[in-house]
Amino acid sequence: MIGATTSGELRAHNRVRLLRAVHDCGATRTRSQLTRDLNLARGTASVLVAGLAEHELLHEAPAREHGRGRPTQVPGPHPRGPLALAVDVREDAWELAACELGGRTTVLGLQPHDGTPEGVLGPLGDAVAAHRRRLGHRVVGVGVALAGPVRHGGLVDIAHLGWRSVDVPRLLGTEAPIVGNDTAFAALAEARRGRLQGVRVGLHLHVDFDLGGVLVVEGRPLGGASGTGAEFGHMPLTGGDRTCPCGATGCWSMDVGANALLRHVGLAYGGGRGRVQAEEVLAGSEEAVAANARALGRGIAALVNAHDPEVVTLSGHGVELYGRAREALMESCVPGLMAIRREHPPRIEGSALGWRGALLGAMESVFDAFLTPEGLERWRENHPDQGRDTPERRNVTHSTLNGAKPL
Repeated sequence: MIGATTSGELRAHNRVRLLRAVHDCGATRTRSQLTRDLNLARGTASVLVAGLAEHELLHEAPAREHGRGRPTQVPGPHPRGPLALAVDVREDAWELAACELGGRTTVLGLQPHDGTPEGVLGPLGDAVAAHRRRLGHRVVGVGVALAGPVRHGGLVDIAHLGWRSVDVPRLLGTEAPIVGNDTAFAALAEARRGRLQGVRVGLHLHVDFDLGGVLVVEGRPLGGASGTGAEFGHMPLTGGDRTCPCGATGCWSMDVGANALLRHVGLAYGGGRGRVQAEEVLAGSEEAVAANARALGRGIAALVNAHDPEVVTLSGHGVELYGRAREALMESCVPGLMAIRREHPPRIEGSALGWRGALLGAMESVFDAFLTPEGLERWRENHPDQGRDTPERRNVTHSTLNGAKPL
């Protein structure tokens, strides 16, 4: 079964299962639906929900639509329940949000930065510390997505900014953050809440200033031996000969993303500069967009031949490239596929999460660590009345760094 040998261990296991189910469904399923999904007795479910409510982990509200009789209850996040602080650190700005059980997200701060480790992580650490003090014991962890490979739980390299072995936890000064690559976090979110749900083998590609990619197997991005596996953008997939800031020659990411768009029209690029100009090129230059899309298609073909994914998902600028230049992308992709791949090619789809993937993946990493018997026991121990403040109650359905459409 699950290794539980006592009634207490079984109860702790079922508490985690129920909270996990509420979180994964976005707090949309009724108690009766969750009871069936988890194969629980109704009495057991009632006792579990009551206990979780007492510990301010869940709160039930009537379903918006119900038939005759007693209103159906929907378990959701408690107004004084656990919060994950999630951060998306891009090459030109960072965004900080508080996330409730179920995934509702409230943006707490958005700040451009100068690209230096101290200039990025110092102010970010101050902002995180201020919100931890305000929210108190409600904060169960901090997840940080960064636009570069992350080794050994916190050493990050961001080639385009000149970062090498930057110790993110030390510069943040916050307790035990979960630090990860933005593409890997975006892929995790896509597997939990997007178009890779239920997909056994998927490929996720995230396009911002450059391109990152990772294979997702059974809902988990493959991180590699040292955690730096989400680096398909640094493979020589398109025949280029430019030297990449990462030190390799001919990286795929040199031909796809905002930097490539800027270079195509002769504008300055690199160092996290030019997001607005790149978006103008993306909106107005069919030639630059088509060149990006063709390079994206060639690389996709190579990765499909290698990994045989069921679905390829695109986030960031990848959604716009696919939407605006799908024909160019496919004309480049299809000839590069092996004959057996062409017979049953994988679906290529834009992300369901827009630009929010990395932020939501950072959130998921925190709740993965919290939703354990040990995590719930720590919550119970730290439960005395404190930290009662609550973020402003508003749903945030897109990143304020880029106006992606709401879900």
